[in-house]
Amino acid sequence: MIPRYSRPEMVAIWSPETKFRIWYEIEAHACDAQAALGVIPKENAEAVWKARDVEFDVARIDAIEAETRHDVIAFLTHLAEIVGSDQARFVHQGMTSSDVLDTCFNVQLVRAADILLADLDGLLAALKRRAHEHKDTVRIGRSHGIHAEPTTMGLTFARFYAEMDRNRARLRAAREEVATGALSGAVGTFANIDPAVEAHVCEKLGLAPEPISTQVIPRDRHAMFFATLGVVASSVENIAIEVRHMQRTEVLEAEEFFAKGQKGSSAMPHKRNPVLTENLTGLARLVRGMAIPAMENVALWHERDISHSSVERNIGPDATVTLDFALARLTTVVDKLVIYPENMLANMNKFRGLVMSQRVLLALTQAGVSREDAYKLVQRNAMKVWEEGKDFKEELLADPDVTSALSPAEIEEKFDLGYHTKHVDTIFARVFGAAS
Repeated sequence: MIPRYSRPEMVAIWSPETKFRIWYEIEAHACDAQAALGVIPKENAEAVWKARDVEFDVARIDAIEAETRHDVIAFLTHLAEIVGSDQARFVHQGMTSSDVLDTCFNVQLVRAADILLADLDGLLAALKRRAHEHKDTVRIGRSHGIHAEPTTMGLTFARFYAEMDRNRARLRAAREEVATGALSGAVGTFANIDPAVEAHVCEKLGLAPEPISTQVIPRDRHAMFFATLGVVASSVENIAIEVRHMQRTEVLEAEEFFAKGQKGSSAMPHKRNPVLTENLTGLARLVRGMAIPAMENVALWHERDISHSSVERNIGPDATVTLDFALARLTTVVDKLVIYPENMLANMNKFRGLVMSQRVLLALTQAGVSREDAYKLVQRNAMKVWEEGKDFKEELLADPDVTSALSPAEIEEKFDLGYHTKHVDTIFARVFGAAS
């Protein structure tokens, strides 16, 4: 997590100040619940709220931790300094450190998920707008990187929209799955704390009580969360790769917006490089790389160990901050992407009608030619286009074996672009709804 790839709102979720504020709220709400149960005096619970508007001294907490070697104890010591040791003596009653750490971590993940969901909403809006803008902008579809058959740029954007819409549903489910809290005490038995305390704190924090925790919240929840972030990142890369291909000089069907004053190379003044999408490819690798450690965190010793802790202190902020930045950057790329419809048509026609081969193949079979013979007829004419630069339609019209099955008018009709775009509206209705 470095400033170059960070945005302030997401970074703030993972700041020490935010973390200690959440810890404080967990402890204060727990005191309220304990007082309501008659476990601690009401005045002690009320006294803890004296720190409601206090800014916790991070440096002081760090100094205490340097001596105690325990972060939660360091925080509780500092809280007692603010509230008063006698008034704070019932804080953390019946709780264990993981009750605070795990519940806080899930609050942070939920807040991060909310930002990421908003990011996805922005990206989806941009993809939808560009899809409708270029619904009928014809370009060549490619398989294996080779010209296949005509499609439209609108369908390309629609395909990415549908993928990101699925990712939004995945992230909402992952958010719900990780939105649990636990205040069940040592080894999760509630021996020293009433389950009602957990229920109260979770309600205040917008979480659901973890059905069963073993001093820690089960890490399969977190594995699912970070795996979902990895899938979203892979989709970011999917779009980035397409833009990078389209911006290649010999393709140039689209390119990233090149701002006034922008420089592409320190050595070559002519360069306009796809630096934003190349950057997104790299960031996607980082986010995906954090999914595996999260999965490895699932297997802990017995009721609890802390092998997961160091992992989560890194991947929690790093994965969410990085993906937040990547989604925002991708939205800007999509919003400002410069499209070149003329180049799309020129690229499609580069091989002089070759991309209509399947239509001719099917027409020959409809005319009574066996599929094997039809394939040979079409392929031998197609190879002349590849190898000699011939015109595919002209070669077909000059081939007596083809014209014995198809009339010149029938051959001519097979080169109508509209044939390939006739169901674009149907696909758009599937992706964006009937109103599209």
